[in-house]
Amino acid sequence: MTLNEHDFNVATEALIEGPGYYLFPSVFSAEKIAEANRIINFHSDEAQAATHFHGAHSDKVHLQRRVWNLLNKGDVFVDMVQHPAVMAVFSKVLGRNFILGSFAANRLLPGAPGQEPHVDYPYWDMHDIDEFPAGINSSFHMNCQSLISLHEFTAENGATGIVPHSQKRGVYPKTKDFEDEFIQVTAPAGSLLLFTGMNWHCSMPNNSDAERTSILGQYLPKFVKPMENLLESVNPDIQASASPALRQLLGIDLRYPELLEDADAGNAEGRNAAEAAE
Repeated sequence: MTLNEHDFNVATEALIEGPGYYLFPSVFSAEKIAEANRIINFHSDEAQAATHFHGAHSDKVHLQRRVWNLLNKGDVFVDMVQHPAVMAVFSKVLGRNFILGSFAANRLLPGAPGQEPHVDYPYWDMHDIDEFPAGINSSFHMNCQSLISLHEFTAENGATGIVPHSQKRGVYPKTKDFEDEFIQVTAPAGSLLLFTGMNWHCSMPNNSDAERTSILGQYLPKFVKPMENLLESVNPDIQASASPALRQLLGIDLRYPELLEDADAGNAEGRNAAEAAE
């Protein structure tokens, strides 16, 4: 599928002013899908990693398999994380130097229960509003998410449930409100779903007899602390050979936090400093 600037503008408008999500169907090849599935299954056939929003289903948490830090697991993920649609759309929503917060897989085995309806990091504990600054709202976004479907997403196998336009409310969802308003985003394998972290959403139950797997990317403005400590965990050789886009996503060139008492003397910030650096 060939995408262009018009497609990216339409997607950006959908995330900010529209329903809060946009689907690019079938953008990844069958070969890349197969390679990603092979690696994810290798790392999750026996292992059980940390997961989220399954408090009501602790007896079935083993039916959801997470694989974290995908950038260390194969070149296919290094390619997927910096897809042109991701870089173009999220730069307009989050700011030019947005960063990566996490890149992980979510594998739902047959019988896996649905998640609690939620919003994503850094909003994901907004059920305790005292954790947040007074007056926090959704007038701008501090999270965008990508979801790559590695199997066909259907209503039966737990396609993501989402409430259109809920990104404008700026509150943690109540389960009944979610159940009254959600739709499921079905998609062919290899599709790319973009949405804002303030959208009410969750994975739905996998009632099929087959697994369904997705890759979840978390992207943040440059001033939000990432969820995964990628600079510590991503292999140094991957960082050393990173493209400009991947260097940006990993925050390799971000200046702050800085040991300012050891910094060079002089004026480091302000319009004049920026113009002098150009």
